[in-house]
Amino acid sequence: MIRPQLGADGLAVRLPIADRVEPLLDALAVAYAEAPDDLGALLAHHAEHVRALDHALFGRDVPEYEQAMRAAAVDASREALLAEAPVDGLDDLLDPDTAISLAGRITQLAAHIRHRTNPEPRP
Repeated sequence: MIRPQLGADGLAVRLPIADRVEPLLDALAVAYAEAPDDLGALLAHHAEHVRALDHALFGRDVPEYEQAMRAAAVDASREALLAEAPVDGLDDLLDPDTAISLAGRITQLAAHIRHRTNPEPRP
């Protein structure tokens, strides 16, 4: 589960994801070792879509429908990569009590930061 914490400078709430990224990178490396040509082609294909999306999002006068099409292509190529390097448990599925607890912890940290950076004047 996500464990929110204060950032190093104490000015932001940090939601660390390193423990989620590591299994994904490991699975990707194993998949690449098993089929470098196939996975390399998928990675190159995904990179093309990512570059096209970047251009669509930050280019001038790119219609919204084209941005949406590029985003869909990125999602599809990402899904193809994930299918080659499946990792269970990337997404947290929280029951209501756990979700409320997580939201409460994030709120507590944010309130701590707000109080530290914007202390209310005392009467």
